Amino acid sequence: MSKGNGQADVSLEDQLKEEQLKEEQKQVLENELPAADPADGFEEKSVSSSDPQGTVVTAGGEVEKLRAERNDLFERLARLQAEFDNYRKRAAKENADYRDYAVSDAARSLLPVVDSFTLALKNAAARPEDLRKGVELIFKQLQDVLQKLNIERVPAQGEPFDPRVHEAIEMVETNDAPDHHVLEELQPGYRIKGRLLRPAMVRVAKKVG
Repeated sequence: MSKGNGQADVSLEDQLKEEQLKEEQKQVLENELPAADPADGFEEKSVSSSDPQGTVVTAGGEVEKLRAERNDLFERLARLQAEFDNYRKRAAKENADYRDYAVSDAARSLLPVVDSFTLALKNAAARPEDLRKGVELIFKQLQDVLQKLNIERVPAQGEPFDPRVHEAIEMVETNDAPDHHVLEELQPGYRIKGRLLRPAMVRVAKKVG
């Protein structure tokens, strides 16, 4: 009797320990995995059984949307490239036309000078004494044309040597001119609106000794 009661007591005690152990394990799991807080913005979602591939359908829609945006960007890029190419061709043609018209204006201004030279050469044999006067008049006429084209002569004779507008052909030791000044101009230089067309070829004085 006492033995049977002892086994019953032991069995009941083991049951209580086992239930207590389960309760402790449950509390441990609850502490490790706390319940979701709605304030955190977490929301559990489940795929409905009627559309088990709902997520796949959504991803496919996003892909189609991105593909359409890509195609639209490609079309816009192609249009921009075509517009830029047309602009480049138009600008090149306008620049070419501008150069042609600029040369035409200069040539038109020189035609009277050419006519004067032709007339002077034609009459040179009949009246040789007038040839020099005719050439001097033509030279004056040419100077006027250059002035209208904003072309001016570079000052050289007697000026301080300036490598920006003068090209020294020779250094001459002399006391007839200041040191490093242009002693003689061999070929005139010209510039247009301040921009050098060609430098003046000169001899430069160098102090003796």
